[in-house]
Amino acid sequence: MAGLWQCQGVTRPDAPPGPVRQGSLREWNLAVVLGRIAAADRPPSRAELAAATGLTRATVSAVVEDLLAGRLVREAEPTPRTGAGRPSRGLVLAADGPAGLGLEVNVDYLAACVVDLAGRVRHHTVHRADLRPVSPAEAVARLAGLAARARADAEREGLTLAGAALAVPGLVDDAGLVRLAPNLGWRDVPVPALLDGHPPLTAHVDGVPPLVVENEANLAALGELHAGPPGPVSFLHISGEVGIGAGIVLDGALFRGARGWSGEIGHIPVHPDGRPCRCGGRGCLETYAGQEAILAAAGLAGAHLPADTATTRLAELAAADDPAVSRALADAGNALGVAVAGVVNLLDLDTVVLGGGYAPLAPWLRPPVLAEVSRRVLTAAWSPVTVRPAALGGAAAAVGGAGSVVRRILARPAGWLARQP
Repeated sequence: MAGLWQCQGVTRPDAPPGPVRQGSLREWNLAVVLGRIAAADRPPSRAELAAATGLTRATVSAVVEDLLAGRLVREAEPTPRTGAGRPSRGLVLAADGPAGLGLEVNVDYLAACVVDLAGRVRHHTVHRADLRPVSPAEAVARLAGLAARARADAEREGLTLAGAALAVPGLVDDAGLVRLAPNLGWRDVPVPALLDGHPPLTAHVDGVPPLVVENEANLAALGELHAGPPGPVSFLHISGEVGIGAGIVLDGALFRGARGWSGEIGHIPVHPDGRPCRCGGRGCLETYAGQEAILAAAGLAGAHLPADTATTRLAELAAADDPAVSRALADAGNALGVAVAGVVNLLDLDTVVLGGGYAPLAPWLRPPVLAEVSRRVLTAAWSPVTVRPAALGGAAAAVGGAGSVVRRILARPAGWLARQP
């Protein structure tokens, strides 16, 4: 399908478990038909949907009418036919129905993103500011302003925001409490409470809170997973900013760990007795390969460059063979490779994705990372590891957050339809 991601895992060919009630059967049929439409390479007709799903044509027609009424799908222009009879009209995901809102708080920027059902980014705004001296309440208030503007833009395009996901660079529990975001200086920050009262973050959607708070590296990994065309279903996605986080995807699903706190690769020690880290440890990866560490090693520590400008400037200087920058990126890549090798040895992954600020620097980071992986990974000789830049770059967390909202609707459209007048 055309769009930003492939809707993996939406179509359900197997039967629903347990006793089938009329209501649950309808919900199942809605999900199956919508999943087929979302995953199709071209707009399928009602007859094609019936053949593909095994449902009767009458059932498919009734389901499609519900999906049309709920603004989840629309009819495409009919394809010309050379034979007799009327041309059939295919079905596509609606471009003016529900949409997801992705939000991000990071050390030196805020972001808001709106993604429609087909995975197209319809709005993306980034506000650059150093948020370390700002209180959590002030940072969240600024974020609410970005969210309001995103909502207004979405409504002008006929979209309805169905929920939001907020990416934060830290440890987040199931209630949305940010337990620790060391680079922001946040500890036990109740983000949902601080955002309470800001539309569209006030009403529960199908039993799901209107705002889901998640680690930014996890949402970035989900964004990468669903960025089309389909790629590997198991990989390590590393977000390189001031801090360094990782999202781990195994067999097409995000690995969250026992408490949802997996992926803190930035605090793997690469030099156990090395530099002090904001987390309280020493020798952590981000003290050698984080954005500020790279800038300092390159002699650009006092340049006060925002995140996007910093990586662009580093890439320009590296392309010009600036010796200090080349050396700084090589050293950062070596440290990153040591940490990556440990993760690959542990989880047997074959793909590493360099995201965030690492994406534009991948041409210079990739060789030292691969060198360390080749030297340290037990299976590297006969099972090489792929290291590549992320498809979404620095937008991955916000896009991944917005996409997670939309995929909930695609997986269970009955919940969305129940909310419609």
